[in-house]
Amino acid sequence: MIDITLQNFEAELIHASQRQPVLLDIWAPWCGPCRTLGPILEKLETVYAGRFALAKLNSDEVPEIATQLSQMFGVRSIPFCVMFVDGQPVDGFVGALPEAQIREFLDKHVPPGEQVEAEADLADAQDLLADGDLEAALGKLAHAVQTDPDNDAARFDYVKALLELGLVQDARTAFAPVAAKAADTLTPSPRLAALATWLTAFEAGGDPAVLQATIAANKRDFDARFALAQHHLAQQRFTEAMDELLEIIMRDKTWNGEAARKAYVAILELLTKPAPKPAAEAKSGTLELAGKAAVVQTDPLIDQYRRKLSMALF
Repeated sequence: MIDITLQNFEAELIHASQRQPVLLDIWAPWCGPCRTLGPILEKLETVYAGRFALAKLNSDEVPEIATQLSQMFGVRSIPFCVMFVDGQPVDGFVGALPEAQIREFLDKHVPPGEQVEAEADLADAQDLLADGDLEAALGKLAHAVQTDPDNDAARFDYVKALLELGLVQDARTAFAPVAAKAADTLTPSPRLAALATWLTAFEAGGDPAVLQATIAANKRDFDARFALAQHHLAQQRFTEAMDELLEIIMRDKTWNGEAARKAYVAILELLTKPAPKPAAEAKSGTLELAGKAAVVQTDPLIDQYRRKLSMALF
């Protein structure tokens, strides 16, 4: 639990709710129901074990924030609780509700315990991946997927790590539960579809040396060129794979249902790091609750190959 002031509300309320839901309890020392509600909220913060954070705001000491939130929700009394998620106030309730009703309110907004645990494993794994410790990250990712099977971000990193280590059959097994989702053309997931493309590359036929000779004899042998690109992809020679696919795209954009373009885009997806969450920002002099987009660090290589694709298509 933390007390919110004008000095810390941006860090402890707005930015903090980017990491986990934050329940803001607006109270006052003279408010009897506030004294009833406070201990219940403190108890639930402990019971929920990190699934949300509790923040308290004394409306007498910080009327600027209390007044704006009250006006936003059309509330005129306290205790008044506001749930912040991703830097924004998303819901609230008024009065000293019974514990059971507060639990119902919390359960609408806070993640399940399994999801929190999986997210923690995923964060640890991403740090390990950044340090180049692929095998240590693999253990964290395996536990994340086991804990929360619906966490597509964890599954993507897990299958990708398995493929990077050459554990193709293990990767197929780990990918199987989401294979249908990756193939769903109504709600496609670009990252899962990219994994499906990579796994398919391991099924490519033909000898690479023979394929290269075939291409040298006929540059428009797109079947041979696509198969060679698949071999490159299977061996994690990503730029070589994209170079071969680009040759097909430049000569025939629609070949085989745009297979070359789709594979090229999938490789870009495999190489692209997920964008960070937007960071909320407060402006001086007023309480500003709108989010500000985070600056995404670009990769020169990915940018180069995106430009190449754009030039080939247009």
